[in-house]
Amino acid sequence: MSQLSWGSRLRSAIADRGRLCVGIDPHPSLLRAWGLPETAGGVETFAEICVEAFVGDVALVKPQVAFFEAYGSAGYAVLERTISVVRAAGTLVIADAKRGDIGSTMAAYSQAWLGEDTPLASDAVTVSPYLGFGALEPAVELATEHGRGLFVLARTSNPEGGRLQGARLLGGQLDAADLSGVSAGESVSVAQSIVDAAVAQNRDGLDTVGLVVGATRGHGLDLSEFSGPILAPGLGAQGATVADLAEIFRDSRELLLPNTSRDVLRHGPSVSALREAAERVRDDVENGLA
Repeated sequence: MSQLSWGSRLRSAIADRGRLCVGIDPHPSLLRAWGLPETAGGVETFAEICVEAFVGDVALVKPQVAFFEAYGSAGYAVLERTISVVRAAGTLVIADAKRGDIGSTMAAYSQAWLGEDTPLASDAVTVSPYLGFGALEPAVELATEHGRGLFVLARTSNPEGGRLQGARLLGGQLDAADLSGVSAGESVSVAQSIVDAAVAQNRDGLDTVGLVVGATRGHGLDLSEFSGPILAPGLGAQGATVADLAEIFRDSRELLLPNTSRDVLRHGPSVSALREAAERVRDDVENGLA
């Protein structure tokens, strides 16, 4: 196991550079706005500008894997280089890959994103629990071994997710791995069952398992027993404000990681403008959650 747990590494990064997580999302519209071609070369220039602007000023960056994957092997090569450079500089990388599968396939995904010496090795990765929370066990084991983290989708920021994530289940309908003190007659939402499973998983005190909980609306979750990290997308362009963060997560602030992407990235391609925008949002978040 790594000398430091994911929770310890995350607390150290937050203490040094605040809790803001900035996306590296080379969306086609942003490439055009920055005057870059919609090619792997354009994505590489985009990523290089982001790295120069953000490394050393924010605690975490979150590359959206899909925008690199769209350019095939060349795009993945850009992503590999970006992750390597950022991590070498001491900034934490959350790969927004949303992987989720079962058995040997999940083990392979885990090795790709959380392995010790793999080209895509990141500090944390987003994962989907909708094949059952227990199916994530290979990722949990590898992340724990290497002092890395997972962010499990619980209550996402998109409105389409509400019907599924808010659906109610009886305790008896849930797999044992998804239960934490829910009796057979109790009703719990799908999203709450994920929170409860994460609480159970984190009883070792390492905070390996984090949650993705959107900042754009009241989540309706009981987070009172959850002390791990929460990645909160939606700040800025999706409509969430720092005041919303303070209200929605009023009892879950220690490892809260607000995520912003377009609201900062629209200031590119100027490195100085990007850096200033990230610093401004970072400081607003720290002041608003103090």
